[in-house]
Amino acid sequence: MTDSHRREGGYPQENRPGPAGPFGVYPPPPAYPPGTGAAHAKRQRPRPRPVALFAAVAITAALVGGGTAAAVQQFLGTAPGSGPGGFSGSPISQSSAGTVSGVAEQVGPSVVRIDTRGGGGQSTGSGVVITGDGEVVTNNHVISGASEIQVTTSDGKKYAAKLVGTDPDKDLALIRLEGAKGLKPARLGDSGKLRVGEEVVAIGSPDRLTGTVTSGIVSALDREVNVPKSKSPQGERGSGGWPFSFDGRQFNGDTGSDTTSYKAIQTDASLNPGNSGGALVNMAGEVVGMPSAIYSPGNDSSTAGSVGLGFAIPVNAIKADLDSLRKGGPGGAGSPGPSGYGSGFGTSF
Repeated sequence: MTDSHRREGGYPQENRPGPAGPFGVYPPPPAYPPGTGAAHAKRQRPRPRPVALFAAVAITAALVGGGTAAAVQQFLGTAPGSGPGGFSGSPISQSSAGTVSGVAEQVGPSVVRIDTRGGGGQSTGSGVVITGDGEVVTNNHVISGASEIQVTTSDGKKYAAKLVGTDPDKDLALIRLEGAKGLKPARLGDSGKLRVGEEVVAIGSPDRLTGTVTSGIVSALDREVNVPKSKSPQGERGSGGWPFSFDGRQFNGDTGSDTTSYKAIQTDASLNPGNSGGALVNMAGEVVGMPSAIYSPGNDSSTAGSVGLGFAIPVNAIKADLDSLRKGGPGGAGSPGPSGYGSGFGTSF
């Protein structure tokens, strides 16, 4: 019985009688080699076609690639649909670029409040940080006649300041904060590129309100403004505005006979007493001017306020004068005393 069932695909056996079945003797095996018959051909597993093989490889590659991509995403801390949340970066949104809030955030730390005390009383102005170790540029009339100068930065820190140089003819002055380091200097732009109608932001300390931000446009360029070379006895806070003259008319009081003039940027950004020496900034975050004069219809501080007529010294004039100011400037660094410039020992006031 061991030979009664031939293994499929085996070679032909010798012709010998097989066991008898119900219908007689089994027929002899076929006389053809294995694997050549039709039945064998039908049962033989078909070879995979090239197209099917390629599809299988593509599917495998996709699975492997998908796994690799998932692993990379997991490594980077991201997942599909999650966006860039896995990356740490600046909290400032890119969308804030070119906006008033973006400019204020960028330039605000570079603008300081300047409080002075002298024979004429106390007054307040603003200044712009230009070096990390405490150089601040401001208007000459902000510190004129001061015996004490104190500077308050945007984070509330107070510094005594000493006068480095003055240029009364350009209404500019340079002071240095004592013991300051790590301050954020402002970027000085190019006022020659300004155009009428361009949006600007003003940052300063009107009435000691540190870091006040207003906005407007460049209303006109090259307005010739005349201002006194020295501070009036009342100071800027008491007079309701710094006296100046334009087109033969005087505003905010008498400018006196000792005056100087400059070609100013006119803006409708709201400026008030205390904005003098601060920053006029373009939408790229560059200082393009220094607010220096405003028109106030009232004659005293109770009725003073902005009516959309403000004037700023172009930043190109400031940049051109910095080297001279660092050497003392045409007006010199002054001397201590109630009638001179600050000695640099500011007090809290």
